[in-house]
Amino acid sequence: MLAAVPPSRAMSKWSVGRKPSRTLGLLLLVILSYLVLRRLDWYNLVPAWLRHRQSGLQANGQHFMLEDSTFWIFGGSVHYFRVPKEYWRDRLLKMKACGLNTLTTYVPWNLHEPERGKFDFSGNLDLEAFVLLAAEIGLWVILRPGPYICSEIDLGGLPSWLLQDSGMRLRTTYKGFTEAVDLYFDHLMSRVVPLQYKHGGPIIAVQVENEYGSYNRDPAYMPYIKKALEDRGIVELLLTSDNKDGLQKGVMDGVLATINLQSQHELQLLTNFLLSVQRVQPKMVMEYWTGWFDSWGGPHNILDSSEVLKTVSAILDAGSSINLYMFHGGTNFGFINGAMHFHDYKSDVTSYDYDAVLTEAGDYTAKYFKLRSFFGSISGVPLPPQPDLLPKIAYEPLSLNFYLSLWDALQYMEEPVNSEKPVNMENLPINNGNGQSFGYTLYETTIASSGVLSGLVRDRGQVFVNTVSIGFLDYEKKKIVIPLIQGYTRLRILVENRGRVNYGDNIDDQRKGLIGNIYLNDSPLKKFRIYSLDMKKSFFQRFSVDKWSPIPAVPTFPAFFLGVLSISLSPFDTFMKLEGWEKGVVFINGQNLGRYWNIGPQETLYLPGAWLDQGINQVIVFEEKMAGPVIQFTETPHLGRNQYLD
Repeated sequence: MLAAVPPSRAMSKWSVGRKPSRTLGLLLLVILSYLVLRRLDWYNLVPAWLRHRQSGLQANGQHFMLEDSTFWIFGGSVHYFRVPKEYWRDRLLKMKACGLNTLTTYVPWNLHEPERGKFDFSGNLDLEAFVLLAAEIGLWVILRPGPYICSEIDLGGLPSWLLQDSGMRLRTTYKGFTEAVDLYFDHLMSRVVPLQYKHGGPIIAVQVENEYGSYNRDPAYMPYIKKALEDRGIVELLLTSDNKDGLQKGVMDGVLATINLQSQHELQLLTNFLLSVQRVQPKMVMEYWTGWFDSWGGPHNILDSSEVLKTVSAILDAGSSINLYMFHGGTNFGFINGAMHFHDYKSDVTSYDYDAVLTEAGDYTAKYFKLRSFFGSISGVPLPPQPDLLPKIAYEPLSLNFYLSLWDALQYMEEPVNSEKPVNMENLPINNGNGQSFGYTLYETTIASSGVLSGLVRDRGQVFVNTVSIGFLDYEKKKIVIPLIQGYTRLRILVENRGRVNYGDNIDDQRKGLIGNIYLNDSPLKKFRIYSLDMKKSFFQRFSVDKWSPIPAVPTFPAFFLGVLSISLSPFDTFMKLEGWEKGVVFINGQNLGRYWNIGPQETLYLPGAWLDQGINQVIVFEEKMAGPVIQFTETPHLGRNQYLD
């Protein structure tokens, strides 16, 4: 098998529009500097810089061709938005050392355009830096820009503000959706186009949306997305990818169909189907699932390394290229996790470890060593050495000594929204008219009698009479008894968005908070004060030092807890174990590490050393129901099955 030479280590420096006569001297000087200073070999450097790029990746009969060479895609998925930027290089070097030649990544629209027309490609969202780093390391790139990506991310990567439109029809040619996509693609593609192979960059292929065959609401939609990409300058090979449920309806003219699967049985069935509909074309498994994601309250999913090796070998023996989904999963930092809702609503855990080839913290697994040996045996050249593992540490247990109850914190927050009726999270008149995307929303009103409270709560609402919790409303429990009260009493419902569905037919119905009226004894309640608890960095800036007090003997919940993690030497990665705590969110130096919940299977939170400082580190925990005595640290994650149930 021949693999095309890797992309340039300095593509960002090279403009294809320059005349060679004006740049040759500078070019040779830079090459010589690299050879002397970095001792790079001439073969890997020169062709990627100097050869004339014309054809790009092509489907030629049963083979891929990159220029004049037969090309096999040995790919792996890493999502830049799930990995601290400081660790991108580590993860990609480990990918290269495993014998892979291509990086695939999704692009999450909801994170890049958190408000209409306001784009964020900074820090962990610096897509261009990620792609250019892949080029520097010697990896080609297949980009999967969406607009919908699934990816077990909230709403499949679509921005929640789209749901402000009550008639919204996502993933169709509905005008409200295509207008938003057009504006987003105008911005995104201006960044992507220069990174394409024919412009000197590493992007050799671009996916047209994602698994649309299993959704298939609008026959005009995929042609629209294809045209939207091409009209904005996408010139590389276009792909679709579908699983067994959608392949039959996901194929489109002029676009190479690829498949997503986990079993060898599916491989034979799906490749036979592809042969029948697109004749002799290169075969590719765009997603070979190396593991699976976990849901709160469920088991930790694992896939045996021997089974993975056997299936990867079978895929290549069938003459197919492959992409390992995931090579490295990373973490659903913050509130970005998605959910599934077929029979029951199940939200995804914070860890996106996925039982992938690299662990959540980037460590090697049995899968890695077996796949490295396998790809090394067919590469024809020695593989790069494996990078050393990043060190881990178990810090001393941490006591959180200060406290602020949610009820006391309300006075320091932005003014609440006053509304005659409940307003769902997305339609709150906040964030420059974009509503609230993530976190919690608190609804307050006044009641004068006891009785039965009922309504639609999405996803989980803790109900309080004044400051006393009386239970929860969610998908299963839609009614709760309000006990006997005297006089006018404050009713409060703290609603958590646990993650919008990222796959399936009901993505149009993913509005969060109180949905419609909430009733007491079948009478709708009125006159609400609504607080947005999005818990962004700016949220905590309102809680200055003087607002906190020592933890009382009997804390009132929900509450924020504050402590200091003091680190005398260089910080290392660690895992936080919140034994004795029940459910909440952890923030370190303003970074949202994600949710914890004692129903498992996830029992620790990954804390990257890159987000810690030598010296003082601020730790804030938002806990809904029960605080533990300390926070413990461990060098290894815990992904077992915890039997506690809410």
